[in-house]
Amino acid sequence: MKLYYAAQTRATRPRWLLEELGVPYTLERLDMSKKEHKSPEYLNIHPHGQLPAFKDGDLTLFESAAICAYLADKFAEKNMAPAVGTPERGLYYQWLFYAMATLEPPIVQVIIHTVMAPEAQRSAAQAEEGRKNFGLVAQVLEKALDGKHFLVGNRFSVADIMIGSTLGWAQMLGMLGGHPVLEAYVGGLAARPAFQRAHAD
Repeated sequence: MKLYYAAQTRATRPRWLLEELGVPYTLERLDMSKKEHKSPEYLNIHPHGQLPAFKDGDLTLFESAAICAYLADKFAEKNMAPAVGTPERGLYYQWLFYAMATLEPPIVQVIIHTVMAPEAQRSAAQAEEGRKNFGLVAQVLEKALDGKHFLVGNRFSVADIMIGSTLGWAQMLGMLGGHPVLEAYVGGLAARPAFQRAHAD
């Protein structure tokens, strides 16, 4: 198995999972400063030239949530996802989609308008809108996590990788202040040895 990877991208999610699984894999590091992710060779692997991409034999995948869901099912004995057909599996799907469709967009909006976009293109109003929308999402997640360490069945799963990694972005932007449940949740995830291995370099 090969993961196409650069630090501080969504590729950290499947790398974290691969470390949790403890299975052999290789990292194909791409230097984004040299636009290696936009090379013709890589565009044949990921048509949008983004990270991550993943190969397992003849299978090529992109989208971090899809890669993580695939790996959890491939190595079902590692218990990184609830059993198919159970209520917990339904909640697991909910949080995977929530991470991408509901949690990530307001955080990315803040990132764009405070860090990524050229200063002349940043909008303080857009950044504030992102923070406001994140606050609503944070309330939902705090309620779901109240009294628990993990989202689904109070057992670590890929749902925690997807939600936790995205909340990590919010933490770096100072957006978790006033959300002690989320701060404790992210702190607990960051203390996991697999998380630390995945983020060591």
